[in-house]
Amino acid sequence: MKLRAILFAVLMLGLLSSAIGYSEEEQGAETGSKQTAAAEPFLGRWDLTLKAPNRQYPSWLEISVEDGQMKAQMVGRWGNARPLPRVDIASGQLTFISPKEEEASKEDLVFKGKIVANQLVGILNGPDGTTWSWTAQRAPSLKRSGTPKWGKPIQLFNGKDFTDWHLDRPNASAEWRVQNGNLMSPGHGTELINNSKFEDFKLHVEFNIGEGANSGVYLRGRYEVQIETDSAPEPPSHHTGGVYGFIAPTPELQRKAGDWQTFDITLVGRNVTVVQNGTIVIDNREIPGITGGALDSYEERPGPIYLQGSEAGRVAFRNIVITPAQK
Repeated sequence: MKLRAILFAVLMLGLLSSAIGYSEEEQGAETGSKQTAAAEPFLGRWDLTLKAPNRQYPSWLEISVEDGQMKAQMVGRWGNARPLPRVDIASGQLTFISPKEEEASKEDLVFKGKIVANQLVGILNGPDGTTWSWTAQRAPSLKRSGTPKWGKPIQLFNGKDFTDWHLDRPNASAEWRVQNGNLMSPGHGTELINNSKFEDFKLHVEFNIGEGANSGVYLRGRYEVQIETDSAPEPPSHHTGGVYGFIAPTPELQRKAGDWQTFDITLVGRNVTVVQNGTIVIDNREIPGITGGALDSYEERPGPIYLQGSEAGRVAFRNIVITPAQK
């Protein structure tokens, strides 16, 4: 009799444990489902504009759910796309944190925002100690139908002067110059921006970069195709031919300081092909969002070609020819 009672007790204890376990799994699944439902309006890619007291900064954010957990990556006022340590949603409010080490700030930047009329609107504690505001709109897909028909090639640089170009900071101590038919930057200076704006195009550019130098070609003023001889220890997407922080060149060609090289770049929507020195290093890949140093975050708009001169070292450009797609 005692043995039957013990066996019955063990059986009931097993059934109770299974029920409790099942209930916990159910509750976990239900909680995860609620979190996913709450996150749904915020998921995807967003083009941000940070509004400081004296200027605006373009930025970019992508929010996703992986294995039931909220994830986010961000492009801040500079640099590359990076994962964020915290992102959550409570009572319809989005909160995410950008670490102080990434922001040249004494404190972590805490972003808070809500969806208002299909946009994100919020505030953050600015690195200057004041409260900044920010807005965001959903990043456009930029998908195109059909194959582009190309127009006539346009020579962007005349080999003589800065006609149709301007500097982002005209009074910088280290300025661009024209020498022997080439555009020359000594580094640690300004960005050189073309005055015309383009949507889809093919771009040919020749470049020559010195030892320990870093530069880039910005497409529509938002997506940087990297040029460098100083980034070997950094991730592959930071190397010459890559779209900075997003797409690595494959194959990666040997660095050639002091030699003239070529890029032939095709940008259609947000899909890019990069041919370096006759070799395809990026083949029709999607660019997820803007890269650090972008002129603005309005990806749906046409934008200029700009040449980076603010990083270290000497770089020269020549024979810059763009062929726009016909509308």
